[in-house]
Amino acid sequence: MTISPLQKARYEYEPKLPGMLRKGVANIAVKEGEPTQSVADQEAIKALFPNTYGKNEITFVEGESTAKPEKQVVGVILSGGQAPGGHNVISGLYDALKAANPENVLLGFKGGPSGLIEDDFVEFDDAFINEYRNTGGFDIIGSGRTKLETEEQFNIVADVAKKHGMNAIVIIGGDDSNTNAAVLAEYMAAHNTGVQVIGAPKTIDGDLKNDDIEASFGFDTATKTYAELIGNIERDANSAKKYWHFIKVMGRSASHVALEAALQTQPNICLISEEVAAKKMSLSEIADYIADSVEKRAANGDNFGVAIIPEGVVEFVPEFSALIAEINELLAGSKADDFNALPTWKDKYEFIKNGLTKESFEVFDILPENIQQQLFLERDPHGNVQVSLIESEKLFSALVANKLKERKEKGTYTGKFNPLHHFFGYEGRCAFPSNFDADYCYSLGYNAALLIQNGFTGYLSKIANLSKPAAEWVAGGMPITKMMNIERRHGEDKPVIKKALVELEGAPFKFFEANRDKWAEETCFLYPGAIQYYGPEEVCDLTTRTLALEQE
Repeated sequence: MTISPLQKARYEYEPKLPGMLRKGVANIAVKEGEPTQSVADQEAIKALFPNTYGKNEITFVEGESTAKPEKQVVGVILSGGQAPGGHNVISGLYDALKAANPENVLLGFKGGPSGLIEDDFVEFDDAFINEYRNTGGFDIIGSGRTKLETEEQFNIVADVAKKHGMNAIVIIGGDDSNTNAAVLAEYMAAHNTGVQVIGAPKTIDGDLKNDDIEASFGFDTATKTYAELIGNIERDANSAKKYWHFIKVMGRSASHVALEAALQTQPNICLISEEVAAKKMSLSEIADYIADSVEKRAANGDNFGVAIIPEGVVEFVPEFSALIAEINELLAGSKADDFNALPTWKDKYEFIKNGLTKESFEVFDILPENIQQQLFLERDPHGNVQVSLIESEKLFSALVANKLKERKEKGTYTGKFNPLHHFFGYEGRCAFPSNFDADYCYSLGYNAALLIQNGFTGYLSKIANLSKPAAEWVAGGMPITKMMNIERRHGEDKPVIKKALVELEGAPFKFFEANRDKWAEETCFLYPGAIQYYGPEEVCDLTTRTLALEQE
């Protein structure tokens, strides 16, 4: 196999573990903390998880191990979208199991949860693992989005575990995947299968976080990758001095990625979806806000700039959310067939005009035609608009262009506005993990093995104190049910891990808020450059600005 020089060098990088996990598995003991309860809906969650609810948080400390000495067979899956560092979670899990007992076995189930259902797996050995250490991607065993949520699925997984003599399953995933992990752990405990279930917190979106989970893995690498690209564009903008760049960044509903990228690069504009919702901003108000920056910079002779647009921002605009809801109702059932049968966009436009309320049609009518049409293209499996497919970077640049045209007609604006558009998403999901993510992920996997060896189930592998050097990190575990609440999903009340949105009172947003007016008018760009793997620790092991500000 031909590999790049960087790939070869990263294979040889030795991830840093928390000081406690360096003691050797025989010298690590368990310190129990306080019992836990769910973040909300305590009685409902307790009733759904009678065997795994209310367990104590735990921390690993120096002492004589009481871990199980017998041979262990552990299964692992990668679930959901890719995030840098997944390979290192598996590497850390493998190394810890082998350090405890060379006879221990780690099975990787292919293609995510479906691999467990189909019993499609590989048994890891040193040669296999060594080809994936410190590399990006999930290609070691692949991933998938199958949900483990039915009694039939649980029965199959239990049978597969029994067939292989497995005593534990590790699920590496985001909020939905770890919700599935909690439900599977409860099933396994209720049926006395002897199979433990442990989760690891993954998502580049940054929305799997709380007082206990300081950061989800992959967020550091993805935001540094996007920040490098945004910095490159800022430098190009400052060189050419004639383009406004509208950059949409991945992140689902939350704006953590956009905010972190802004903290690293200091663009002229960064929208924060949570603020848009809190202020009930309309599309017109958002367009005016951006146009104000364009106008002020033009008055200074700067007909260029950079605006960061979070992926899910349009969902947070109240009038746009109302429009989406009406469109979903307008095309419900057989009415979608009637709409699709219309021969021209003009006919479809009239159908829409007659089907929407006056208020929603006014919002629809200010949208550029290409955005109007995007609202009626691909639907999700439930027949709803796929908001993530809306090219919001083009939407806002078009709305800003209209605002500037009006201002030119009034004589208040005399500058030039030439927009360019970008979407950064997949570029960040499989990058070589930063040193932080390489270390963090390896620690999560190593720690998961210790949770298994000490008999825990329904727990999330937890590494804390992350803004400090790795030697000072704290390892332990947290019951997944602590993070859960009840939400309405597809017409049913479901227990789910609560998504973390940007805290408008939090230190990262407050820092951004205090500086953005200056950034909007002046050219304050920062150019973070590529991720550094070798060199001074203050450069190579630097954590996110978000985490640094949160723990100052």
